[in-house]
Amino acid sequence: MSGIEKRKFKRINVDMTLNISNLFKQDNVTIKNVEAPIRVENISKSGIGFVSANILPVGYYFNAKLKLGDETSTLYTVVRIIRSQCIEGSDEMYYGCEFIGLAPILEYIFDNFEAHVVEGA
Repeated sequence: MSGIEKRKFKRINVDMTLNISNLFKQDNVTIKNVEAPIRVENISKSGIGFVSANILPVGYYFNAKLKLGDETSTLYTVVRIIRSQCIEGSDEMYYGCEFIGLAPILEYIFDNFEAHVVEGA
């Protein structure tokens, strides 16, 4: 039997890029001018998985603008880096992140996005 998915929400593979410019922690520690381009590989109702060549610290937060379709389907959210892993044979790292403070009412954006992705598959 292969690995069982233990996640609360289904991951959706995506192809989007973001740029992190500032990282921060709750105790007012800020790392400015990071300039870390990232490639988002998957998204769910609870967070994102992304790849970056930059080394980013676990436990830090950043602001993200995620465009899931048209302009009315853009999410502005805070994301917390919860884990990192070296990608074997690469200079890049894979990061797992969770959304912080995302209003439950915005779940419809994910539902619509997921339906659109499934239809296009």
